[in-house]
Amino acid sequence: MTVERKIANTFHMDEETWARHANPWSVWTRFTVLPILILVIWSRVWLGWWSLVPIAIALFWMWINPRIFAKPQSTNHWASKSVLGERVWLNRDTVPVPEHHQRVPNVLSLVSVIGMAVVIWGLVTLDGCLTLLGCALVYLSKLWFLDRMVWLYEDMRQAHPQYQSWLY
Repeated sequence: MTVERKIANTFHMDEETWARHANPWSVWTRFTVLPILILVIWSRVWLGWWSLVPIAIALFWMWINPRIFAKPQSTNHWASKSVLGERVWLNRDTVPVPEHHQRVPNVLSLVSVIGMAVVIWGLVTLDGCLTLLGCALVYLSKLWFLDRMVWLYEDMRQAHPQYQSWLY
């Protein structure tokens, strides 16, 4: 089982949730999660233990986001295809992906993890520059990763009948 599938299972991402998450509104509003989390974690400075309330709300937003938008009328959008590509990527242990798609997503995921570590260190030390640097690393690597997922989906949608059914 891929790490990505384990993460998806943790978030209880079933077929319906993935279909809703393919809505471009879900993809783009999901980008609000990290800045909101940064702000609410930073709020511990002035809210103390009460900061746990907005932190819980931010985590709830992260969980509910892929569920609140309707299934898109069309998945023929860059954002929708990026989600479909993520599904292909997490399924690569059962349906192999071409070799030219195997390295870059892993490198980009590593850069994102490094960026998150920098964000966390910035939040622990209350260093705004480190926090912003980490946030930039996370977003740049995530956007590049999503672009790679669009390419992966376009290359793989004919490889498996289930993948073909996702585009409408």
